[in-house]
Order: sequence, then structure tokens, then C-alpha cells
Amino acid sequence: MAWYDEAVFYHIYPLGLTGAPRLNDHKVVHRLNTLIPWIKHMKDMHFTALYIGPLFESVGHGYETTDYKKLDCRLGDNDDLKAFVKACHDEDIKVIFDGVFNHVGREFFAFKDLLEKREASPYRDWFVNVNFSGNNEYDDHLSYENWGGYNLLVKLNQKNPEVMNYISDVMRFWVEEFDVDGIRLDAADVLDFDYMKNIRTTGDSLKEDFYLMGEVIHGDYSRWVNASTLYAVTNYTLHKGLYSGHNDHNYFEIAHTVKRNYEMGGNRPLGLRLYNFVDNHDVERIASKLNNKAHLIPVHILLYTLPGVPSIYYGSEFGIEGRKGHGEETDVPLRPALDLDDYKDALEENGLTKLISALGEIRTKVPALSYGNYEQRLLTNRQFAFARVLGDEEVIVAVNNDDNEASLNVNVGGTAYLGALSGKTYETNGSLSFTLSPNSGEIFVPVDEETHTFTPVDLEEFEEELEEETAPAEEVVLPDHVRDVPYEEMTVEELQACILAKMAKNGPVNDQMKRSVLENTYHDSLVNWVKSFR
Repeated sequence: MAWYDEAVFYHIYPLGLTGAPRLNDHKVVHRLNTLIPWIKHMKDMHFTALYIGPLFESVGHGYETTDYKKLDCRLGDNDDLKAFVKACHDEDIKVIFDGVFNHVGREFFAFKDLLEKREASPYRDWFVNVNFSGNNEYDDHLSYENWGGYNLLVKLNQKNPEVMNYISDVMRFWVEEFDVDGIRLDAADVLDFDYMKNIRTTGDSLKEDFYLMGEVIHGDYSRWVNASTLYAVTNYTLHKGLYSGHNDHNYFEIAHTVKRNYEMGGNRPLGLRLYNFVDNHDVERIASKLNNKAHLIPVHILLYTLPGVPSIYYGSEFGIEGRKGHGEETDVPLRPALDLDDYKDALEENGLTKLISALGEIRTKVPALSYGNYEQRLLTNRQFAFARVLGDEEVIVAVNNDDNEASLNVNVGGTAYLGALSGKTYETNGSLSFTLSPNSGEIFVPVDEETHTFTPVDLEEFEEELEEETAPAEEVVLPDHVRDVPYEEMTVEELQACILAKMAKNGPVNDQMKRSVLENTYHDSLVNWVKSFR
């Protein structure tokens, strides 16, 4: 089997995590090197693969690429990226880059040539629907097809063989220069299929088990995941089901989503490879989307055990919150700068961090969770149990989204099971009987001579911790010492106070929300955050 079939992914948006300026100032600052300590964190948390990006030279958020062969200078230089990937590989962590191959930025060399030479440019056919009689807000005296309605993002002509060859050359460069293990294709759901086939052929020629995963929102995922295009797609349907199924106390929604995706893959565990997640750089943090923070427990148990590979977005393992902003700053609050030193004790003190680490350990030690067939065993609105069956091994997963404990019976083939999260053992006789505490779950692993030991997690203690965090907090009032000056001229403390006051206008501010503000000490990030409020 390929490495990506049993991977546990960590996802980093590097421009955000490192606190890079929102706009490229074209000064080389070696911020990528500050992420080296995060590699040990990934290892400690049992992550085996990293999806990182966008990485390459751009104007602002990174998705308006201007040079595919140069690390964004806000992050450093190519030697920094080479060293970073090697450091990951030294810890047996695979690395995939963000491949933004649908569109480029206006400073991309071929588009600059088009603006200069117009009809005489050899690159005039690299872009879509170029009209030399048109115009735009940049006063280019020409128009072109863009991505998402933004002329900042110039759409590539993916049917042009020269564009295909150029992207193939970029991929070869990434493997030869940085030893990357795969690519996540941005906006894969709008890429030309022949273009993707060319990318697949190139990837397969570069490296054994070169992973191609595509960003796809809706539709029949098997259109993209097949023998000629991609190996996997982002599982947005499960993402939606995991938070709304818990908010609505509706496990039928989650079970239906899993069943539909599983049937798309021919009812085989690897028939439809899926990249599962509960949040990322484009959607709000799971801790902000759940009505009941205690549901973080069953949500993550499902994330790590349902068909597909799990992914955690940086910072969400600590339970940080993040809601979209407004206007041009929509995604800024989702991509904060974090200092790992602020979370150095999380594995000992943070219940969610401990749970996710334990789930990573279980996932990497129990092959059935990667390769086992999926079989639904029990389903109500508030309880859900299923099996992952690999040969004679039958792993049972059960979750409870109710505020009361639930006593359940599930048919099983084994005679004895270990609760991998609790450490409890269970004798069975064709039926596994157990009680789940409120808003919790368990992973039952058959007991035999090869059964691994696992680090137990006290889920009841974690739930109590979450209840304390979500208790109503005292009213936040804007302090008198905050000056009436532009946000850019405020101190970090003043900006933090303004953010807390604006939050309070939208509802109660709990202790966890306060911490997320006070732990952010990056001035530019706070300015963007405070401006994101209406």
C-alpha cells in the first residue's frame, strides 16, 4: 500500500502561521525557519504527513503566484524550503505542496510579457479569452478571463500544450529541488480533465507513490478520483456533516454521507480515497462552528476512524477559534500567527490536544482504520456505531452526541476488546455491551497477542474542562485607556482590547475566546482581525 493510504495529515498555511506581512514587501525574511520546531510537535502528535502551502512567490495571500520556482521571499529562500522538507523527512514525515495551477498573479512572467507586447507576445495563448479590445480596472487596454471574479487572478489556458509542459516542468523542479512527496491541487473542481491527466502522468513519472490530492467541493468525487486523474479529493461533504450532524443531533446525516461516499468507491475502503478534515484555511474553525464544545470529542473520533485519511489544521489541535471576517479580510482570522511556545504544555494540560494525539497513536497502530471495510452497526439520531473490518480483525467505533450517557449493544465477531481511549477491557459473546459517557466515544480494538498498548485519555475530565470554558464570561468593556487613533497606530494591548469589545457586542465572550485574542501578539494580525468586524 502507498504511504498516503495510512497517513495522518497536518495542514499549515505558512504565510499566516509565521506572521508574514499580508502584502509582499519583496524583502527576504527567513520566517520558514521558525517552523522547524513545529516538526517535533507534529511527530509528538503522531502526524505522518504535512500539507503546506501556498509557498511560492506571490503578491498577497499566496494564491496569485508570480514565480513557481522561488519560495515567497516573506518566508525565505529556496535553501530554507529544501532544509525544511529534509527536516520533515528526517522525522519520517511526508510533505505535499499546494499546487496553484488554475491561475497566476499579474506579475507572472508570461502575463507581464503579454501586457508589454500584446498581440506580439508568444504567451498570448497561455491565458483564456484575451480580448485586446477590452479593458479592466488596471487600465490594461485588454481583458481576460479571471478566477472568482478577481482580475488579480489570471486564468491559465489549460488546453494549451505549452502551459501543460510548463506546469510539468514546475513539478519536476519541485521534486528535484525540494524532494516533495505530492501536491494538493488548488481548485481542482474547475481544472480541465486533460490538464489533470497530464499532471497525473507527470507525477507518476517523478516519484514512486507521488500523491495528487485535489480540492473539490461538491459533486461525484469519482469523477476526479480514478486511475487517470487524482488519487484523492477533499471530503467537503463529510466536513459539513461532521459539524451540522452534531449541532442538529443528527447522526443520520453523517451516516448517509459516509454511505454515499463509500458506495461511490464501489463499497471498498480504498475505492474512493478521501482527505477528511473538520476545518482548514478557507472555512471557520471547528471550535467556532460547534454549538456544544463537548462535541469536539465525538467529532474528532469520527474524523480519525471513518474511511479516508484525517487532517488537522494548525492550531485546531489546541482548540483555537476562528470565524471569517468581512470584505478583503475574509480569511485573515482563519490564518493566524501562532507561537508554539505558547502551547508547549498542551500535551499535558490541554484535553483536546491529548485526545488528538491519542487518536493519532491509535490510527497509526491499527491498520483496520486505514484499510478496513466500513460496516454500519448501530444508528440513532444521537448514537452511531460502525466497524472497520480487515480480515479477521473487527474494530468497533461508537460515538454519543447526547448530554446523557448511553448504554449500547453492538454485534461483534471478536471475543474480547480493548477500549483504546479508556484502557478498559470488555468480554463479549457475539455482542459488545458498553456505556458511553455524554458527548464522547470509544474505539474498541480486538484483544489478541499482537494488541498494542495505547495512551488512555480521560474523556469525562476533558468534557468538564470544555464545560468550564464555555460557561458565560463576564461582560467585556472597552477600557478607557484605548486611544481614539487609527488601528495601525494602536499598541498590541489596545488592539486586543478593541477585539474583545467587538466580540462582546456579538454575544458572550468565554475564557477560550479571550485566550485566543490575548495569545495573539502580532500587531499586523491584530489589525487585520479588528478590521474584520462589521
